[in-house]
Amino acid sequence: MKTAILSVTNDLYTDPRVDKVARFLQRNDYLVTLVGRRYADSPQLENRPYKTHRMRLLFKRGFLFYAEYQIRLFLYLIFHPYDVYVANDLDTLLPNLMVSKVRKKKLVYDSHEYFCGDLSVVSNPIAHWVWSHIERFCFPKLETVITVSQSIVDQYEKEYGIRPYLVRNIPANNHYGLVETRQSLGMPADKFILILQGNAISEGRGGEEMIEAMPLLPGTHLFVVGSGPSLPAMKARVAALNLSDQITFVGRQNQQMLYNYTKLADAGIALDKNVSDNARFSLPNKIFEYIKAATPLVVSNLVERRNIVNNYQVGVVAEDWTPEGVAEAVRKLQFNADFYSQCQQHCEIAAHELTWENEEKVLAQIYGKTL
Repeated sequence: MKTAILSVTNDLYTDPRVDKVARFLQRNDYLVTLVGRRYADSPQLENRPYKTHRMRLLFKRGFLFYAEYQIRLFLYLIFHPYDVYVANDLDTLLPNLMVSKVRKKKLVYDSHEYFCGDLSVVSNPIAHWVWSHIERFCFPKLETVITVSQSIVDQYEKEYGIRPYLVRNIPANNHYGLVETRQSLGMPADKFILILQGNAISEGRGGEEMIEAMPLLPGTHLFVVGSGPSLPAMKARVAALNLSDQITFVGRQNQQMLYNYTKLADAGIALDKNVSDNARFSLPNKIFEYIKAATPLVVSNLVERRNIVNNYQVGVVAEDWTPEGVAEAVRKLQFNADFYSQCQQHCEIAAHELTWENEEKVLAQIYGKTL
């Protein structure tokens, strides 16, 4: 039986994409290990059908974190031989490339975003210089590249002449059931419930704009479910606007609980701004989570999410990020029962097509050719 290792820089708890890929490989006769990091507050992982390894690091963020992680990951990989190395995102690619070359084994690069176009990278000249040089060094040596949106596929082909496979980050068709109610989750029964979910809610993800729109939306209640660096500022703004009775912050949730929050909400929010190339090209998992839960969407006018909403008719595209523009988009769902019902029905139809099981057909092709 062959072995495969998947590397990430997060703590594995809320990364459904790598979990789905790991399970796919495990079902296809691979012994799989998923390696990441452990935070001080990382929850215990639920039982999984593959091995996991989480490293405790001295540094939590910034240059020293990435330097430490690159070294620690390289040492772990070099002393643990595998048949296939799967690097998830650019911040794990270099150690995987080096070890795969030393051991003459296969490498698959799964790019979950347009890394060098992310706001946190482009706004830091030193970080951008380092990561762009690492990418330019690694990319010509890659044989198999996967990414998550058509826009990123096109961009990488333009830059490097390598056309990645497209495997979108769509939820598995595992039919989580409702085990909660609005009452048990603290959702007001008489409000139109909005949900903004995310594992890395940061600047430019639309959270701030949604908060500014809430005073214009009486009768609504926003649930922010997840974590990220923008949360302290968002909470401070909620307090400053005296909106604590209209906005609730919920921490990171496992997939079962996240589905319950999403299913019980009336509309899903995905208002990422055009603050970088990565934001413009992104097609986040939450888009498909909302569709799977038959929760109509309010999205920003960025190409990938606009195409999904318009092609499947599952929600509303906000024309701009002003409070008035965001509020108007929400009202189109809130006060138009027939339109809202149609969006729900279209979500249910789209959910049959937009499944991880269909994306796995591409994985089968990839690993059939690569391994």
